[in-house]
Amino acid sequence: MATSTIDATNSAKVLVTVIDGVPEHRNQVSRALTSFYRVAAFDDVVDAAPFLRSTPPLALVVDESAKPWGGREAIKHIREDAALKGVRIIATSADDDSRFLARARELGCDAALAKPFRRSQLISTISGLVNYAVETRWDRLAEHHRRALRSSLDTFNGVSDLIDRGEPIEYAAVRLACSPLVEAIRRNDFKAVLDGVRGHDNYSYVHSLRVATLLSLFGHAMGLAETDLLVLASGGLLHDIGKMAIPHDVLNKPGPLTDQELVVMRGHVEGSVRYIGNCPTLPKGIGAIAAQHHERLDGGGYPKGLRGRDLNDLARMAAIVDVFSALTDRRCYKAPMAPERALVIMQEMSGGLDQPMLRLFVDLLLSSARESAAG
Repeated sequence: MATSTIDATNSAKVLVTVIDGVPEHRNQVSRALTSFYRVAAFDDVVDAAPFLRSTPPLALVVDESAKPWGGREAIKHIREDAALKGVRIIATSADDDSRFLARARELGCDAALAKPFRRSQLISTISGLVNYAVETRWDRLAEHHRRALRSSLDTFNGVSDLIDRGEPIEYAAVRLACSPLVEAIRRNDFKAVLDGVRGHDNYSYVHSLRVATLLSLFGHAMGLAETDLLVLASGGLLHDIGKMAIPHDVLNKPGPLTDQELVVMRGHVEGSVRYIGNCPTLPKGIGAIAAQHHERLDGGGYPKGLRGRDLNDLARMAAIVDVFSALTDRRCYKAPMAPERALVIMQEMSGGLDQPMLRLFVDLLLSSARESAAG
């Protein structure tokens, strides 16, 4: 008998299906995933088939214990179904010497995990499959859109390796990565870039790219020169790199953070500032954006509680863009807020955000929306 549990609280979440014949294992895997994905769980592939065809998941976790024939035949059954051709499959088994795991690739699986595996290992594996599917779609975009996405992602991911090795990032590399994005903004042809990251499971990258895009768009509307737009785009891409050191469970926690977790989360600013400060070729504006984008005019921000004229103009812009992006981002624990609602909330932050700049930002978004409708 199949057991199906679907978390429908956030339709923006990616659907993952689990087929596992052992109730305890099936429930453990389902619980491990429900904070990050919608989950449907079954014990029998035959019972699961109608659901799979009507609602194909992006990823499917198939255990060796899957009923009625076992994991090997279950995967063969799935792979023979044309409607499920694009589904990514992860094979699991409680036997790490299992021939089932050894032959997972041959059977058509995309990954294999031996139980017991860490929750983070399972999440990371699924996330990689989700991102591969999204990034493959970039191949169908125009070259300049594709370059904007791939170069920004490669640079963003590369920072993590540089941090681990204690090496600075060169501004020439960041500027080169952001140049296609700035060019798209100058052409007013950037929407395909923002659309391209929808569904991507690296939330920190998606947020950073959106901030880079909107921040340089903001600067373009203010008439800034291309050299300044490149600083803005680079600052947006790098403004949250300190989050790379934040534990995944804290960074993506679906519920309220504890006081201790809040301290850890807010520590990402110091982490960003510390790393950027050790990169001598990065313009000072990038450091200012990273250091002050959570500060507020009324002193209610962090980490230093700066007020008014102590705030850099680039940071004032970045604070507006960062709040807007955070509210309208899709996250594993929330659906994206409508831009109109986000702007109302931001306008109510009269003491925290630079209101003249915010009015310019609102006008910019309204103008962009009108141009999209006309086009």
